[in-house]
Amino acid sequence: MPRVVQVDAIGPLTLFVRFDDGIAGPVRFEESALRGVFAHLRDPAYFRRAGILYGAVSWPDEMPDLAPDAMHNEIVANGEWVLN
Repeated sequence: MPRVVQVDAIGPLTLFVRFDDGIAGPVRFEESALRGVFAHLRDPAYFRRAGILYGAVSWPDEMPDLAPDAMHNEIVANGEWVLN
């Protein structure tokens, strides 16, 4: 399974991620994705707190991690992963 080795908030609702195999690209959240457990990401300060936990993009406070395999596959196929 691919592991995230770098994550940076590069803009509003946009991350840049790099994987251990060198694949890299943006991960973008559409407003429509910011509901339920992802509603906290509406706060720009909280969004910028993205980090890496066990090879996955994560945020503090028990927020769900983003699935690294799905993210990797979408970046390979489309150059980015858009969550909507």
